[in-house]
Amino acid sequence: MKIHHAVFAAALALAGPAAAETWDMPTPYGDATFHTQNIAQFAEDVARATDGALEIKVHSAGSLFPHAEIKNAVRSRQVPIGEFFLSRLSNEDPAFGVDSLPFLATSYDDAARLWAAQKPVVTALLEKQGLMPLFSVPWPAQGLYTKNKVNSVKDLSGLRFRAYNATLEEFARLAGASPVQVEAPDIPQAFSTGQVEAMITSPSTGANSKAWDFLTHYTPINAWIPKNIVVVNKRAFDRLDPAVQEAVLKAAADAEKRGWEMSKAEAEAKTKIMADNGMIIAEPSPELMAGLKKIGAEMLEGWKAGASDQAKSILEAYMQ
Repeated sequence: MKIHHAVFAAALALAGPAAAETWDMPTPYGDATFHTQNIAQFAEDVARATDGALEIKVHSAGSLFPHAEIKNAVRSRQVPIGEFFLSRLSNEDPAFGVDSLPFLATSYDDAARLWAAQKPVVTALLEKQGLMPLFSVPWPAQGLYTKNKVNSVKDLSGLRFRAYNATLEEFARLAGASPVQVEAPDIPQAFSTGQVEAMITSPSTGANSKAWDFLTHYTPINAWIPKNIVVVNKRAFDRLDPAVQEAVLKAAADAEKRGWEMSKAEAEAKTKIMADNGMIIAEPSPELMAGLKKIGAEMLEGWKAGASDQAKSILEAYMQ
């Protein structure tokens, strides 16, 4: 009997390392970003729960693939897993960009209801590309960053405006500004060289890019609460041992829950950091909010006109 145990142990020892798998995971944001920190925790949880059978190696700040290429890298199985900003895919289908529609969901409760409506549609669309969503985490609500106080939409006219997706490009144009595509890690340089003069982004990105070095005012307009999503290549996932699959799904569910809480804490903490570093936190004027909401309403109508039935079904479920 002992011999059998010894043989079994030896076989296990041989099987152990051979069965272990390492997944490279590209992410677009730096290590200081709470999304990246949450993903690092997710990777740790997977390694611990699987006893090292699956190791996820996180490559942050676009170091493995630039942001724009991450989804297709996972789709083409260059990597099995990756993270990206969900509404980057709004050109593929408007359903991906519902969370970036201005003033549709402006609180975390609204954002959670919107994700509940959006998730089944996004899951079905990604499934057609051989991808499976694991979890999604929101950024804090988007605020306005400028070099001067903004009293109305007219004050944005003519400014070079940082954009990160098609929705924000349209928003900038309707506000009379000129949109310029700039990724988060390139923000400080874009402002210092005059490539951009204003932006709408979260307090996280504002504080992480030290916005006080090149801007004076932050106006919390709570325009929208967009999300990042972590997806896995379905074939890579299906090849995993069922126990490992279960561990990955459990770690993903924990990461989604933890990520939403981190986002809420982040909004408060990062706004304070900006204030502590001398940025003026300016409450938006009624005139500014009225003008912005007018743009939001116009964009919603335009979105509906071009939206697929699936995308419209998200809006209908959310509005109920």
